Amino acid sequence: MLVTQPVRSGQSLIFPEGDVTVVGSVASGAEIIAGGSVHVYGALRGRVMAGTMGHASARIFCSKLEAELIAIDGYYQTAEDIKPELRGKAVQFWLEGDTFKVGSLA
Repeated sequence: MLVTQPVRSGQSLIFPEGDVTVVGSVASGAEIIAGGSVHVYGALRGRVMAGTMGHASARIFCSKLEAELIAIDGYYQTAEDIKPELRGKAVQFWLEGDTFKVGSLA
């Protein structure tokens, strides 16, 4: 699914069949739920759940991390769990077993 407009607060995008790409930002209070990976080419301020259909290999990519919640295949991190030095950075999240991993994209 390709979304070419910002995802506003209160909106929920649900696409269990595959990846979701947002060309813009995801506002605080918005959520994206994808069966595959999620790509956000803008600020990610809301909640993102990837790999919801049991796809542990799904990833989450964003250009500017400010997320409330990140989840992959049922494993999650809240804003309080995310390292402060990652805020505002371009990053990707993935799972290795049951461990969350994060890497810089810049």
